[in-house]
Amino acid sequence: MTDTDTYDVLVIGGGPAGLSAALNLGRSLMRVLVVDADRPRNAATLNSHGFLTRDGVAPHELRRMARDELAAYPNIEVRTRVRVLELRRSAPPADAGTDAETDAETDAGTDSGTDSGTDAGFTASVGRKDPTDVVTARSVLLATGLRETLPDVPNLRGFYGISLFSCAACDAWELRGRRLALIGETPDLADRARLISRWTESLTVFTLGADTVTAAEEAELASTGVAVLRHPIAELVGDRGRIEAIRLTDGTVVAVEGGFVRPEWQTDVSFLHGFAPAIDHDGHLVTDRSGRTDIPGLYAAGDAAIPGPQQLIVAAGAGARVASVMVHDAVGIATAH
Repeated sequence: MTDTDTYDVLVIGGGPAGLSAALNLGRSLMRVLVVDADRPRNAATLNSHGFLTRDGVAPHELRRMARDELAAYPNIEVRTRVRVLELRRSAPPADAGTDAETDAETDAGTDSGTDSGTDAGFTASVGRKDPTDVVTARSVLLATGLRETLPDVPNLRGFYGISLFSCAACDAWELRGRRLALIGETPDLADRARLISRWTESLTVFTLGADTVTAAEEAELASTGVAVLRHPIAELVGDRGRIEAIRLTDGTVVAVEGGFVRPEWQTDVSFLHGFAPAIDHDGHLVTDRSGRTDIPGLYAAGDAAIPGPQQLIVAAGAGARVASVMVHDAVGIATAH
């Protein structure tokens, strides 16, 4: 390890939530360090959509532009291709504060964590495989996104991000009117089928042998023209990422021109040492509506903390919002953002 440096805020994650938060924190005269492993979940996506003024931009290009903007601020530092290997609480909080899950259900939301920006301190080991630097921060923002596990389907990776996607709000427009597939084995598969059927009159749901679509749901989907096939997938057929058909283990072949995959997601907090924020049953960090976790001084923004549309613009907005809360907390101003 080398020298120890101190920051007002350590932002873990360099996606739209983390970079947006860093911009707004920096403009509030906070000294900010962004640590980004530079391995985004949307790395396979050629173009992102739904971001006003940036519709169709490549995700990596959006990140590059954001980092270029942050470079204009001398109080913001961005370190890429490194990770926070370990995060510890370096100072005990003066008050344990309120429970984030309880606060999120109330209308007050003004006192939770008001002093968390000053009472808590954190020490982080930053590097690649072995700690190479130690930094301290008064508060920490987790903007790590989600870890994605795709269904176990042969050669799926060859089509993912080109003709098979996970976000209907992001990519369904480009696939409208085509013969589409929905592949997954989670309990919300029928709901996702109802959503995707907005963009097509030809949708087939593939459950991979899992009993996740009930008979009642299958009948309801069939009444709207959506077929449910329950055999495992033997092969995805196509060329250069463009899917043309799906072959099942029983020999059935279904022609498709695109579609969606339902991954499973988890929040990675393995680098937290000696403490753990609450995580809900869907794998998201539990926060109040201002982005405070139940650990004083620890905040979360973006996909890691927000159930719902996993869009870049939503994550960026969440980062800006939480940044404002962190500034208010740092000076002891109660806020109901």
